[in-house]
Amino acid sequence: MRIGCPKEIKNHEYRVGLTPASVHELVQHGHQLMVQSGAGAAIGLSDEQYVAAGAEIAPDAATVFARSEMIVKVKEPQAQECAMLREGQILYTYLHLAPDPEQTAALVKSGAVCIAYETITGPGGGLPLLAPMSEVAGRMSIQAGAAHLEKSKGGMGVLLGGVPGVAPAHVVVIGAGVVGTHALQMAVGMGARVTVLDKNVDRLRQLDLVYGNRISTLYSSAHALEEAVLAADLVIGGVLIPGAAAPKLVTRQMVSRMRKGAVVVDVAIDQGGCFETSHATTHAEPTFVVDGVVHYCVANMPGAVARTSTFALNNATIGHALALADKGWRQALKDSMHLKAGLNVALGKVCYEAVAQSLGYAYVPADSLL
Repeated sequence: MRIGCPKEIKNHEYRVGLTPASVHELVQHGHQLMVQSGAGAAIGLSDEQYVAAGAEIAPDAATVFARSEMIVKVKEPQAQECAMLREGQILYTYLHLAPDPEQTAALVKSGAVCIAYETITGPGGGLPLLAPMSEVAGRMSIQAGAAHLEKSKGGMGVLLGGVPGVAPAHVVVIGAGVVGTHALQMAVGMGARVTVLDKNVDRLRQLDLVYGNRISTLYSSAHALEEAVLAADLVIGGVLIPGAAAPKLVTRQMVSRMRKGAVVVDVAIDQGGCFETSHATTHAEPTFVVDGVVHYCVANMPGAVARTSTFALNNATIGHALALADKGWRQALKDSMHLKAGLNVALGKVCYEAVAQSLGYAYVPADSLL
């Protein structure tokens, strides 16, 4: 198969869909690889390294899209990239379609076969291609939150871990999944006082066994959530409904009653965010203030640590990339129910139920296209 990897063009996005090691793996399986010149340059992956791995270097994205049967990316295609997709071409990347009607319409129009990293499932449950970026974003959320609690960044001027004789900051983590677990791990490590909320009592029980009295666990009722948020210096939103828009758990009215100079980090912003006051921001302008509360809502947080993120992502994506290239998309999806769960849009149809419901499309099960 002819496989292409274009350079990412989203604001401050330095990750790359394929590392030289991934290219080498695909070439070993007999596939032809084309990588856009400079695709990995920002994170120290040179064109020479890609050539040594067996790739051809293309001068621009148009060449990559025109000559490839499968496109491997990181972020959802921007409007100009959607316009270059064609019927039957495979697109393998993060999509986050539920809160993005424009992109969904463009992908439907293209007729491409669009497989989303974030909805591919794993044998043990969970979302293994989303997990590495959730791990990065969870850990980064505490770094970002700690920095923006500084007075010069708009926060109330609180040191996350405090000092002897002065209380540490109170960090509230909403959701005890991958994001929440990695956030609380960092927050505990930095000496903060940490409260984590979730509706899964078994998960809270597991965290209690690991962290004991270093964290407080709360069942996430509306009352408990409101009390915790109002008492917080830093709130991390890490709630996910696979493929669907995130629930708005923290209301505008709750934000208006929070401490002035408190910080919220909405890691769910890719799926629309779990704070009612959130809207997506970029690394260029990462924050805005609502009712005295600093909002950090960068939609591609892991892009800031792009080298770490690229290698972590490739570890998770290469297996399915090989399956798609070796077998073709129809056979690969027939052979793996987990990969089949990644099919969001194909041949002008919406094949992921949560996306169809969110955006008002007719839902066409993937099986009907196989």
